[in-house]
Amino acid sequence: MKKTIMIIGGGLLQMPAILTAKKMGLQVIVTDYNSNALGMKDADIPIVMSTRDIEGSVRVAKAQNELTPISGVLTVGTDASMAVAAVANALNLPGIKFEDAEAATNKIKMRMRFKEHGVPSPNFLPVWSLADAKKAGKILKFPIVIKPSDNMGARGVMRVDNFNQLSDAFKFSKGASPSGELIMEEFMEGPELSIDAIIYNNEITFTGIADRIIEYPPFFIETGHNMPSSLSREIQESACHVMKLGIRALGLDIGAAKGDIKITRDGPMIGELAARLSGGFMSAYTYPFSSGVDLMKAAIEVALGQEPGNLEPVISQYSIERAIITKPGIVKKITGLEEALKIPGIKEIFLNVRPGDKVIQPRSNVEKAGHIIAIGKTLEDAVRSYEQCRDIIKFDMIEESEISMETIHIAAKEKFKKICYVCKICDGRDCPTGVPGMGGTGTGESFRRNIASLKKFKINTRLIHDVTQPDTTTLFMDQKLSLPVLAAPITGTVTNMGGAIDELDYNRAVIAGCIKSGSIAFVGDGATPDKYKIGLQAISEYGGKGIPIFKPRSDNKDIIMRIQAAEKAGAMAVGMDIDAVVFKTMAMKNQSVGPKSFSQLKELISSTKLPFFLKGIMNVRDAAAAVEVGAYGIIVSNHGGRVLDEMMGSMDVLDEIVREVKKHLMIIVDGGFREGVDILKALAMGATAVLIGRPVAIAAVGMGAEGVSYYLNHLKKDIEKAMILTGCQTISDISADIIKPI
Repeated sequence: MKKTIMIIGGGLLQMPAILTAKKMGLQVIVTDYNSNALGMKDADIPIVMSTRDIEGSVRVAKAQNELTPISGVLTVGTDASMAVAAVANALNLPGIKFEDAEAATNKIKMRMRFKEHGVPSPNFLPVWSLADAKKAGKILKFPIVIKPSDNMGARGVMRVDNFNQLSDAFKFSKGASPSGELIMEEFMEGPELSIDAIIYNNEITFTGIADRIIEYPPFFIETGHNMPSSLSREIQESACHVMKLGIRALGLDIGAAKGDIKITRDGPMIGELAARLSGGFMSAYTYPFSSGVDLMKAAIEVALGQEPGNLEPVISQYSIERAIITKPGIVKKITGLEEALKIPGIKEIFLNVRPGDKVIQPRSNVEKAGHIIAIGKTLEDAVRSYEQCRDIIKFDMIEESEISMETIHIAAKEKFKKICYVCKICDGRDCPTGVPGMGGTGTGESFRRNIASLKKFKINTRLIHDVTQPDTTTLFMDQKLSLPVLAAPITGTVTNMGGAIDELDYNRAVIAGCIKSGSIAFVGDGATPDKYKIGLQAISEYGGKGIPIFKPRSDNKDIIMRIQAAEKAGAMAVGMDIDAVVFKTMAMKNQSVGPKSFSQLKELISSTKLPFFLKGIMNVRDAAAAVEVGAYGIIVSNHGGRVLDEMMGSMDVLDEIVREVKKHLMIIVDGGFREGVDILKALAMGATAVLIGRPVAIAAVGMGAEGVSYYLNHLKKDIEKAMILTGCQTISDISADIIKPI
């Protein structure tokens, strides 16, 4: 008579266990709340029951056991360990205690066990209310991770870098928790390993060890993993040792265990540990492809109370998984799948979406469009196969609505939450945050002053002419731009934008959007020491079409190192925002900055052959000094009102600076420019070009590169209208007599 095994969960990640059990000649019971789940169709006995319904799982197991005695119960790839333990205990089957399964599922109880047994893991606090979260924020050290204590797949998990982000992060996490119970813990910096283990007779055998790839901060999206790990054997062994301590602390003496282990500067620490084999296609696909070991079979044997078969690798090759993440929208058509499957090294392609499905930017591991499994003799071979596969599969997406400034703003507002209201007029009056955030420092007066100083000038129209199709093109560093507008350097998408967009994605969106519309982007440095690398990576990816602006770090060597990295990335020019000497976020990150003397500036400028811009010039004396030290250009700017309250607006000082140094260097201006008529005013006063920051950031957050391109093209049309109304055929025709101060 066939033995019967009960597998809790009938989704894609449980399918390998279901099919393996059938190949082993077992009768298979599958329980899932979804009667149409993949595994239910292959089950000998499908039972509709939620994996979270512990009492219900025990009830149906007892009833079925009367008809077909059950010899074992297990799950893989999903947090159903409590249901598994309850059924095993009720039917006297091999399994762990229910209280241990609960500790391996509930993250608060898990952390308490680890603390009790001295297992390396981060400091934490349980959280129920927003008041609890705020108290925890004062006790724990930022950055902090907030997450549900009772969910998986990175649902509701978010990194919080400062107090300003805590409220929205709390709401996000709370919404993903079935019970409402949350945990806050200190963020662990460092690479991460995913490790599987089989446990039989209280002996632990570690099997697959993979390097996890986590992206899309402030969320924790696993975009893939590499098997085997590239970390040293010593590091892997120390990670396994810490995981072993965690397994003992949780009381796991039979079955399987999956650990996410962070390799921090203080040594390995446990991120999470579950009483099951891993999901994410590791235990069922990448490890068997890499090692030749059938881990599903071993787990089933242990669940039946049998000693597992061979767990020693019989082959050695690389195997990887990569997530498919598409542009948000509605799937119209998917092509190239059959061709992609023919690529050497491609083992499996799993799609989570089909035509008609809505795709969003993922905020958890269950919101990805699909997965690709590839193998190779080397990691490079496997990655190469994956990249070929990725490039062949095409997702034809439909925009949910026709792109417009209104739809850009609606999308941005949703992503910003309360970090930025995406006001109809971005003038600093209703900014919900200061610095960090999207607003101005102090009272915000310097931010608002930029707008007010622009309003002091009005346009003198000239209407008797034959200008009907004005030319907005201009030369910038020998490159022809479609309009005299460039994107201003902005960084800190987590700190200042609440994680509305990933830092690299932001830079890519701005640079790509500028290129598409015929402009150029400046990129920022940021307070975090390595943040500059992100902007340079984006510049490199787009053929050097970008200009990095670095912070005035106290040691010139730190700046020169960044300049050299910019040269290597192929940047068009470099620069420094000299007004960031007291910037708040630099102080928050304990980064030393300070003013620069003539000799220090000369040292920086002479260290490179690239044109050098000085950003933050607000008076004639500094402008003249910029000429003397050899700057290629200056940017008249009060840093968007973000460094000092009660500053002059950029347009308040532009005229006298132009008169003093126009013949000697390029003059760019930023601060409060929003419409085409604003651009016209700056050009009439003598500026070569204008930088725009917040509106570009809003466009990038709202609709990525398409949003940036649309906004700049919208601005171009605005400039054309203003030029028609003032009789200017070309940018060089824009003269001082078309504006008048009031």
